Amino acid sequence: MTIEIQPVAFVKNSRETPEDDDWGRVASIIELAEHIPTESLTGIGEFSHLEILYYFHLVPDEKAVARSRHPRNNMDWPVVGTFAQRNKSRPNRLGITTVKLKQYEGRTLTVIGLDAIDGTPVIDIKPVMNEFLPMGQVEQPKWSKELMANYWKKE
Repeated sequence: MTIEIQPVAFVKNSRETPEDDDWGRVASIIELAEHIPTESLTGIGEFSHLEILYYFHLVPDEKAVARSRHPRNNMDWPVVGTFAQRNKSRPNRLGITTVKLKQYEGRTLTVIGLDAIDGTPVIDIKPVMNEFLPMGQVEQPKWSKELMANYWKKE
């Protein structure tokens, strides 16, 4: 089965290359693609947070695989599968991040905390609603907390 998806928007920000850390200081503008009507954003300004689904467009086909490895090639962390990580070299090269909506104006959204580089195609934009958040406590392994220690760092 083949699925065709057109970007609904594109990311504009100061990050031109994929990097692992310091995403907390990045402000991004998400601008609707030309074929998406402005009215698709009506009411979005009432939400504080959004989920942004995007495409890792700079990952070459041969790097997008489902396999296991040490996250970030750190031998101190266990070997885990692609679907137990959030890396960019995924089979479909999709990323998703919850962001803070700072401003909505016309065809653009200004957000904080989007870990996507300049020019990234946005596949979907969804408002965050409490009812869709996880029920109960979220569990994760120690290595993942170590990996994320500087991910959202602001300095």
